[in-house]
Amino acid sequence: MLNYQNKNNSLQNRFAKYVQIDTQSDPMSETVPSTEKQKNLGKVLVAELLEMGVSDAHLDEFGYVYATIPATTEKNVPVICFCSHMDTSPDCSGKDVKPIIHANYQGQDLVLPDDHSIVLKMSEHPDLKDQIGNDIITASGTTLLGADNKAGVAEIMEAASFFVRNPTFKHGTVKILFTPDEEIGRGVDKADLKKLGADFAYTIDGETLGSIEDETFSADGAVLTINGVSIHPGFAKGKMESAIKILSDVISSLPSDCLSPESTEGKEGFIHPVTISGNVEQAEARFILRAFNDEQLEANGELLDATVRNIIEDYPNSTYELKITEQYRNMKKVLDEYPQVIAYGVEAIERAGITPKRQSIRGGTDGSRLSFMGLPCPNIFAGEHAFHGKQEWASVQDMEKAVETIINIAAIWEEKA
Repeated sequence: MLNYQNKNNSLQNRFAKYVQIDTQSDPMSETVPSTEKQKNLGKVLVAELLEMGVSDAHLDEFGYVYATIPATTEKNVPVICFCSHMDTSPDCSGKDVKPIIHANYQGQDLVLPDDHSIVLKMSEHPDLKDQIGNDIITASGTTLLGADNKAGVAEIMEAASFFVRNPTFKHGTVKILFTPDEEIGRGVDKADLKKLGADFAYTIDGETLGSIEDETFSADGAVLTINGVSIHPGFAKGKMESAIKILSDVISSLPSDCLSPESTEGKEGFIHPVTISGNVEQAEARFILRAFNDEQLEANGELLDATVRNIIEDYPNSTYELKITEQYRNMKKVLDEYPQVIAYGVEAIERAGITPKRQSIRGGTDGSRLSFMGLPCPNIFAGEHAFHGKQEWASVQDMEKAVETIINIAAIWEEKA
């Protein structure tokens, strides 16, 4: 029987400790992990797991944390892994995070102390309406919080502590995997699934209380390089073809009323320029392409290419190169083959006293790629909100329910075996 309690505020204390460790990943780095500082959190997690008594916990050379909690049953239960990522988004600073607990939230605006222009309003964060009486954690206004995904990390660690402290609680073998570089699409590049040895997995990286997600975008990345013609601007008439201006023409020619993040919702995809750099002679833009089915994703890539070809016709001495690479695919294609993975997750949420919300992600998780690597892996809520920015927040009570859900998942797999 489940008897999880957040004793001595252990969950929020873990979380507050983890978010103060800067683990921001870097999409421009070619190292693994992309930033060495991600290992700082990994080392802390390994030390805590070893102190709990999880004897095989270790950090590998690539920044992954692996650990095993042995089964407490004689049944032949599938091995279940719980996974979260340690890095935070490159979009906003994760250095010197100051977590603040706003106890007993009553619907008021939350003005963050280090920058009073950063204000969390219920009108702009609809999920706050369900948080009356709960404890909200934010950063101080100058950084992101890091709840994406250190909420999930803290919840898995809290569940691990529960399993170790309750040896009579029946569950099969539980594996723990903490990954680097998820935010830059490399979260499982070096994951050793043979060493992990799991049959099924759950990422704990979702938003709203009760959500379980079995569908993601399919995703590609694109790099567009424009090779223009540079010449002294004093003698450029009829000769110069600025790569910067060509690239600007391409971006401005893409649809603005559709196929962009700011104009889409639900299951609508997009073509999104995320970085631009260069000079008159050569300029480069990096794009992310997103759609919920592979056919539309391919069409988005073709539209981008057609747009570039149409623009470049006006610049006869310039050339371009468009390189599109696969990032991840919609995990629903795999998960539909293993309905019990979702069913047990839904039941686990219900046992925590929550109404399950089965939904799609306008994004991806490590579970997207893990599923196609042979480890079916839906996503469970972690109680994190407003990711990647200074208004990011988390709910202590929602995080507690995530811990309960993790524990329930392990119990249900044992019961059904």
